[in-house]
Amino acid sequence: MRLIIVSGLSGSGKTVALHHLEDLGFYCIDNVPAALLASSVEQIAATEDPVYSSLAIGIDARNRAADLAQLPEVVRHLRSRGVRCEVVFLQTEDDMLLKRYGETRRKHPLSAAGLSLREAIERERELLGPVIASAELIIDTTRTSIYELRDIIRRRVGGHEQPGLSILVESFGFKRGIPADADFVFDLRCLPNPYWDPALRALTGRDEPVIAFLDAASSVQRMYRDILGFITGWIPAYVDFNRNYLTIAIGCTGGQHRSVYMADKLAAELSRHYPQVLTRHTGLAIEDAPPLRVPQLGGL
Repeated sequence: MRLIIVSGLSGSGKTVALHHLEDLGFYCIDNVPAALLASSVEQIAATEDPVYSSLAIGIDARNRAADLAQLPEVVRHLRSRGVRCEVVFLQTEDDMLLKRYGETRRKHPLSAAGLSLREAIERERELLGPVIASAELIIDTTRTSIYELRDIIRRRVGGHEQPGLSILVESFGFKRGIPADADFVFDLRCLPNPYWDPALRALTGRDEPVIAFLDAASSVQRMYRDILGFITGWIPAYVDFNRNYLTIAIGCTGGQHRSVYMADKLAAELSRHYPQVLTRHTGLAIEDAPPLRVPQLGGL
């Protein structure tokens, strides 16, 4: 059995993630009491019904704090019983959560008399601390649209059918902020920038003229070798630690030229040695896709 525990802050897109996992063939259950998680999964596994071979369960901050604190031990217990258990956590910056709640005017699940929305969000982060500590894949949805989140779930979780390490190499622009879900972050802003060549400015790191420009720069090739050597030197430690996900973020100023080129180059080489290597270019993402919203009915 493969079990995905999906958790996250209210308004970060947990319901969207669960719904898409259901579309991908997972049997989904939301808002399961954390105290009943282990017994519920064991009873479901005992049926040996193939409909439950891929199971996704939502866990949120409406659980008791003491039960959430036991989640890391529950995960270890389930893995010892042969369950392929992965924890996925969705998070969003506070200001974006405040904006989403302001747009929908919904009540935060932890809000109470005398507790402001910002205080409720802070309390939720505190309660979900043990869940975050157990998460192997953290997805930051601060600047993520519904379409992008669905694509991330499809490629990283739904596409991770075989056991082993799933590697994501993503490019980004520092002007939009550093991805909060990255395990490693590399800064390419010291490298020659195609942006300053008018003939290359409108192109991307996937276009042949830009590739030729960066291929010819010795500093770019040196950076590539250094990053590749560092990553390949540390990946075995992640494998030995039984990690299921590794995210490598490559950044330049705008996320259009250097980081895109380097992410593709690194991913191409890593895919020669590891079967599950994905790329994502946040700076090239569709800008007009619908933003995430706080769910209107039920769930977080």
